[in-house]
Amino acid sequence: MRVGLYPGTFDPVTLGHIDIIKRACVLVDRLVIGVAINRDKGPLFSLDERVSMVEAESAKLSERFGTEIVAHPFENLLIDCARDVGAQIIIRGLRAVADFEYEYQMVGMNRALDDRIETVFLMAEARHQAIASKLVKEIARLGGDVSKFVTPAVNTRMRENFGPVHPR
Repeated sequence: MRVGLYPGTFDPVTLGHIDIIKRACVLVDRLVIGVAINRDKGPLFSLDERVSMVEAESAKLSERFGTEIVAHPFENLLIDCARDVGAQIIIRGLRAVADFEYEYQMVGMNRALDDRIETVFLMAEARHQAIASKLVKEIARLGGDVSKFVTPAVNTRMRENFGPVHPR
């Protein structure tokens, strides 16, 4: 069984994340979505909320692609998480050249720690490449409409945190 690990904070899960999950589903039999605890980032949503949103959005994709998808919270090294879940592949989404530079360094470090685990980069579809959770949160915080960047369910959760969209 080919197992992939797609790590991130998913705060919140965006259409860009979902696009990468869809693409990953054709590469693996089991996809573990590693929801990073990462207290340094000061997440908007609690770990339980992020895991719940990832599970809800992934359930539809699991059924559609026939890939087992599970959410797995983690706080340890990414390479250790990959070992813990039996992943042979770490899946990373890329949006821009700046992402690649950082990810390239991470691959080198992860390969030094365990050269049996490969990293695969997937480019988000062009219409999703500008989507970043950090920007989505900022738009929502300032009363903007984030419905183009997240699913309706996630949009509802964002509105619960930030209030209604301000008319423009």
